[in-house]
Amino acid sequence: MSKKIVQTAGRDQLGEFAPMFAHLNDDVLFGEVWNTEALDIKTKCILTVTALMASGITDSSLGYHLQNAKNNGVTKEEIVAVITHVTMYTGWPKGWAVFRLAKEIWNEMEPEYSEKDRYQNTIFFPIGEPNPYGQFFVGQSYLAQVSKEQVPVFNVTFEPGCRNNWHIHHADQGGGQMLIGVGGRGWYQEWGKDPQEILPGTVINIPTGVKHWHGAAADSWFSHLALEIPGENGSNEWLEPVSEEDYNRLG
Repeated sequence: MSKKIVQTAGRDQLGEFAPMFAHLNDDVLFGEVWNTEALDIKTKCILTVTALMASGITDSSLGYHLQNAKNNGVTKEEIVAVITHVTMYTGWPKGWAVFRLAKEIWNEMEPEYSEKDRYQNTIFFPIGEPNPYGQFFVGQSYLAQVSKEQVPVFNVTFEPGCRNNWHIHHADQGGGQMLIGVGGRGWYQEWGKDPQEILPGTVINIPTGVKHWHGAAADSWFSHLALEIPGENGSNEWLEPVSEEDYNRLG
């Protein structure tokens, strides 16, 4: 009896138990098997990876199916568990080979960045460390000294919604401050005047004796360079926080 006749007879014996399997290679297409509703797509992806791994296939086709598994909801923890489990049956060489591909897809291809890291990539100047003057701010701010020579220059970064208190720069002569927007969107306001939006490239000149505040918009990170203008007997007077009512009226 030929091998083909034996295979056909064996498939016929399945009867109604597995009709799709019984007709594989006849009139059942690959897409029909993949689209059957008995298994969800995520499970099919895991089974496909398992089958390829057991067969020793670790080329780009396995990479494709690992990426497909990730796209269909297989988490890093799940794929690690799957590969580890299958390795117990297929051996360490196959397990290591699959892990190298999986690591590229779940880890290195999509590194996890914080909001701070993502914002840092949009501006030239460093964000720096948490602001040591944080007690005079509402929200989290950061400070990085850009220059110590001639005119001290600092990059001040505000998380969304962060702003400093009202304050005044004092000096017997000279003094004051200059702000230059370098990233995101923020606000500057002098006492008794309308708020002014600060965008990258906006320059704000703050004379001595003027009560004011500055900080981020509610929905945006914000950075400005702060240039301390030299003056005689310069000092900074910190005052009350900007009221929530006034701040919330800003766009």
